[in-house]
Amino acid sequence: MASRRRMLLKVIILGDSGVGKTSLMNQYVNKKFSNQYKATIGADFLTKEVQIDDRLFTLQIWDTAGQERFQSLGVAFYRGADCCVLCYDVNVMKSFDHLNNWREEFLIQASPSDPENFPFVVLGNKIDVDGGNSRVVSEKKARAWCASKGNIPYFETSAKEGFNVEAAFECIAKNALKNEPEEEIYMPDTIDVAGGGRQARSAAGCEC
Repeated sequence: MASRRRMLLKVIILGDSGVGKTSLMNQYVNKKFSNQYKATIGADFLTKEVQIDDRLFTLQIWDTAGQERFQSLGVAFYRGADCCVLCYDVNVMKSFDHLNNWREEFLIQASPSDPENFPFVVLGNKIDVDGGNSRVVSEKKARAWCASKGNIPYFETSAKEGFNVEAAFECIAKNALKNEPEEEIYMPDTIDVAGGGRQARSAAGCEC
């Protein structure tokens, strides 16, 4: 019974307006890129089937608006997230400086049960711009920030060229999976007359 359950992994992408959140999602799911910029209104999502350790999951990727006037929509979209992706533009220092605000805002709005260990992944996007000559945020600086926040995985990407996008989302999916409560993933719905099954289930729940 449990193996037939549809496993949904919810991922939220956060970051300033214009850093490439929509483009990254479209490149990963549809292998498409558009030069025409259109701001996301509120939030949108795409889904993709992914295989992790010989099992299929549905990755539900939420792309949220970077404009402040839409941030009040946050609570509804953040709740139930299994992983949060923080995205910035390596050519815009302000977008990097705002990562901490996005991270804090997410933890407040989503209220994860274990905020200290909630999985984040950071993407430094648009490394293709001007052959890399326009970048103002060094890889070293970004990795140092990630290390200071509990060793958050870090990827440098180009949504336009598709560079590192697949690898980044593979990491994102695996981190999302780690965040799912174990009993929901593989504990079978067995009938245990001695009640041992129930004890095992509640014990597993205590770890969350």
